[in-house]
Amino acid sequence: MPTIKEVAKRAGVSIGTASHVLNGTVPVSERLRKKVESAVAALDYSPSYVARSLATSRTHTIAAVIPDITNPFFPQVIRGVESIVSKAGYSILTFNTDDRIEREREALAFLRSRRVDGILLVIAPGRNSGSHIQGVLNAGIPVVCLDRIPSGLSVDSVSADNFGGAKAAVCHLISQGHRDIAILTGPLTLRNARDRLKGYKTALREAGIPISPEWVATGDFHEETGARLCRNIFAKGKPWPSAVFASNNLLMLGALETLAQLGLRCPADVAFVSFDGAIFPDVFRPTITTVVQAAYDIGVCGAQLLLQRLSNKGHSDPVRIELPTELRIKESSLLHRG
Repeated sequence: MPTIKEVAKRAGVSIGTASHVLNGTVPVSERLRKKVESAVAALDYSPSYVARSLATSRTHTIAAVIPDITNPFFPQVIRGVESIVSKAGYSILTFNTDDRIEREREALAFLRSRRVDGILLVIAPGRNSGSHIQGVLNAGIPVVCLDRIPSGLSVDSVSADNFGGAKAAVCHLISQGHRDIAILTGPLTLRNARDRLKGYKTALREAGIPISPEWVATGDFHEETGARLCRNIFAKGKPWPSAVFASNNLLMLGALETLAQLGLRCPADVAFVSFDGAIFPDVFRPTITTVVQAAYDIGVCGAQLLLQRLSNKGHSDPVRIELPTELRIKESSLLHRG
């Protein structure tokens, strides 16, 4: 296996110059850079990242810890992250926690021991102190939380306007004449789930519509839960809600499956709005009205914020970025005529 010494000899430069070209630590003239790059290509040289990390105290690795790789929302977030960190010379590791806090703790402990430079984290639901996240921060590894913001922890974050998006969705249903509106929501230990529920309740209250506790269905953000919650509401028979707001895309899929099994037409029998449904193409009939949060942009902003932390030696207050949402009105929520 060729060494950097051999690269320098073939290029006719010093080892220090070859190192500067490979590591980007010191500017080198275009002529010398091309000589080193030609030598690297000719020798098929691959630098030792272990040795580089020992010399620079950096591994040039960033980790992304997400709760559910099967949810199409999170791969879009990761794509946004990769579009930024790859240009900055970083590799990315992705960990899946299956929405389990114990796996999140294990992942952070592993990443801390492997000296990753920074972590982008979508927290798992559950009541916990966040001490494992604080431990990573105390170790000097910056953390940016994406999508889900932990309570009681001073940490950088990038999320969407969950309250405003949910409120807009329910206000739209109200504008279509609906007063009996159900919500399928995720675990209320998560701030985004609480904010979406708050948006739902605020829209009803401002319209003077009573909130029916039996139509507030709480579970997790998984497809099978959407099917179960929807069945619990509609299998009892009438009176049932005239509209449903599913607070994430997987709850939407499960709920629509149950409505079809029960023989209920959308929107003729039940109007429907989802959060995140735009991640799926318009293959459903009817097409689904949805609140869109920019998953890709959440990844981009999170990666940019993390790189800023890595380049800034000073300390500053945590940064919280909240991106706007957009309500895209399609067929599933429009007033049915005939």
